[in-house]
Amino acid sequence: MDLTVMNPFALLAPLFLAFELWQLVVSERYMGIRQIRANADPRELPMKKSLTAFWSIGLLVYLAWMATLLLHPLGRAQGIVLLLTTGIGYSLRSISGLKWVLVILTFEGSIRVGMLISLLGMTWRALTH
Repeated sequence: MDLTVMNPFALLAPLFLAFELWQLVVSERYMGIRQIRANADPRELPMKKSLTAFWSIGLLVYLAWMATLLLHPLGRAQGIVLLLTTGIGYSLRSISGLKWVLVILTFEGSIRVGMLISLLGMTWRALTH
């Protein structure tokens, strides 16, 4: 195994894959079909401060991790797509109505999950060869 081709930051991909899936579940809870039908504003729904803190810190760490992927050839392409997807998704969500936010979040999340699975596959090949 040649560790020079291995991206050490990529070893954290399973953690961020779990975070991404958790984030999709929580997003659906707060901005899902039931809230859209009830015309509820997700900003007015109760959320524990610990959940808010964990989510905010998780997003900041996730964004920083995406940027670290740019430092190594293995995972650079995934890092670029992750950052672009996040930036474009954020921009679209900020100008969209509530009904489209869940659609954008789901599409955005599916692209990021795909990139994380791709990164896991590349990392696994680098570790086993």
